[in-house]
Amino acid sequence: MLRLSELRLPLGHAPEALLPAIRARLGLREGELLGHVLVRRAHDARKKSAIVMVYTVDLDLADEAAVLARFPGDPNVRPRPETDYRYVTRAAPGESRRPVVVGAGPCGLFAGLILARMGFRPIILDRGKVVRERTKDTWSLWRRRELQPESNVQFGEGGAGTFSDGKLWSQVKDPRHLGRKVLTEFVAAGAPAEILTEAHPHIGTFRLVSMVEAMRRTIEDLGGEYRWQTRVEDVELMTRPDGTRRLAALHLSTGERLAAEAVVLAIGHSARDTFAMLHERGVHVEAKPFSIGVRIEHPQSWIDRARFGACARHPDLGAAAYTLSHHCRNARTVYSFCMCPGGRVVAATSEEGRVVTNGMSQYSRAEFNANSGLVVGIDPERDYPGHPLAGIALQRELEARAFAAGGGDYSAPAQTVGDLLAGRPSAALGTVAPSYKPGVTPTDLAECLPPFVIEAFREALPVFGRQIANYDHPDAVMTGVETRTSSPVRIRRGADFQSINVAGLFPAGEGAGYAGGILSAAIDGIKVAEAVGLALAGEEAPAARCLAPAR
Repeated sequence: MLRLSELRLPLGHAPEALLPAIRARLGLREGELLGHVLVRRAHDARKKSAIVMVYTVDLDLADEAAVLARFPGDPNVRPRPETDYRYVTRAAPGESRRPVVVGAGPCGLFAGLILARMGFRPIILDRGKVVRERTKDTWSLWRRRELQPESNVQFGEGGAGTFSDGKLWSQVKDPRHLGRKVLTEFVAAGAPAEILTEAHPHIGTFRLVSMVEAMRRTIEDLGGEYRWQTRVEDVELMTRPDGTRRLAALHLSTGERLAAEAVVLAIGHSARDTFAMLHERGVHVEAKPFSIGVRIEHPQSWIDRARFGACARHPDLGAAAYTLSHHCRNARTVYSFCMCPGGRVVAATSEEGRVVTNGMSQYSRAEFNANSGLVVGIDPERDYPGHPLAGIALQRELEARAFAAGGGDYSAPAQTVGDLLAGRPSAALGTVAPSYKPGVTPTDLAECLPPFVIEAFREALPVFGRQIANYDHPDAVMTGVETRTSSPVRIRRGADFQSINVAGLFPAGEGAGYAGGILSAAIDGIKVAEAVGLALAGEEAPAARCLAPAR
């Protein structure tokens, strides 16, 4: 097949206009186009007065070679790349060793799925509950201010991504098209088929719940086993004759000693007690950069008009999103993070006496406000030096400040943009109603965040207001604090995907510092599962082996 990209049609074109456009672009005569498959649909809104739809299509042609010869060197006319996924190995008949996956978020879910499909019957541990019970516990915090420390936005089946916008795109390089594998598995589990073709696909919380359940059933049908409300409290290591160490067993909160030769550590970015335990046991853990800030909200209609002009709310465009970044005079960078069109801000703490915010939206993206993280990048050498876990200590300090500023009942501190720019606390909010549940307390966000963050916000907000009309509107509301943008640590791994100083331990996903978001975490889960499979099959090889699928 041949792949045609950058095929541009006007917004609102008739569906039947696509085929004539393909024929015209390639100079095809009647009968030369035998079939087509839509690969990607996007929009280009850089000119609000002339928004266009942009398509990528795979074509079945009567004479593909002749068409390619007419477009030599054209990057938009080329053979279709190979995107089918192939498993790198299979478990030997009678294989009794069972890999363990710690964590049932996107990374652990796909690690477990790939291992199960390769025949390794994984054991999957999660400290939280199954997704529907976990959802009830999460709503208890939002509605009744009752926190369940082991079952919340951070912990439980589906991971933190379950309570998010469900974004399914990333910036990671994906030469093997593993992202396509993730999307096809999601569709098989009940996701809408359009996630395979939309340029920026998303699912939303409610759909993610049923999909996660369906994928769990698939893993169990293939011989996998789940153990809920089971936390890894310790790792047992053995020293080999050559002086190197390897994993021997996991000690679980149930009192069990679970012998384990290969463990995928997909614990997420908020498993602070597990990070501390691993560091104490001598597993190499190091501090890494992350970001801190707030959630900022505007009426979605403001963002739609700013991005799409008169075409706002066109059904082919949906709710508008944005991406912003500004390098400040104080050498800090302010940027938007995890933008949620038509969504809400939610309570996302996993520890008592702390307030954390996050954003989520449903598939419809139909709620009144747009929100995103407005965050400032920080790094260990400058902001939390001296200890691998110092970033966690900083997170906890800021989250405790936010809890106090919010009133000590899981309400969150909030401030209008106008008041923040004027350097005064907010006594009341304006026309933009904050969506955070269980509620907000107007205050001064300078009580919760370092001075350099507030200084950077004051410089960046007017800049963003010139890029998106009303972004710096005085009534736009900022709710604190956003501290869980990514893991504050990295569990360093080698070319074979194992810990650099403990064999058998495979750090993976966002918590280990190798992903950020649902799709990249799932992709990393696939890569690590492949490495585990190769190791168990006696094919321990460098990462390059895991990048070349077996045929």
